[in-house]
Amino acid sequence: MSKSELNDNEQDLLDSYEAGEWQSLDNLEQEIQTYSEYAQATFKKDKRVNIRISLKDLEAIQKRALEEGLPYQTLISSVLHKYITGRLVDRTP
Repeated sequence: MSKSELNDNEQDLLDSYEAGEWQSLDNLEQEIQTYSEYAQATFKKDKRVNIRISLKDLEAIQKRALEEGLPYQTLISSVLHKYITGRLVDRTP
């Protein structure tokens, strides 16, 4: 693949690599273990909650979940998780 075939994200990664911005980790196995534990904790669902929302909102959530190809409960959980971790992005103009 030539540089002209790269999309913007791929070109950014290549430029970053060529600029020497990437560094090898001395403790790669430990880093993998740490992030694996983070992922397991994030996806562990050990509590149940019940909420009341409008039918219109529920239908909109179910529609969006269908578009994303995941269960609507998973979408709700993901949105809540992103909100509490500060990673929920508002895309309204």
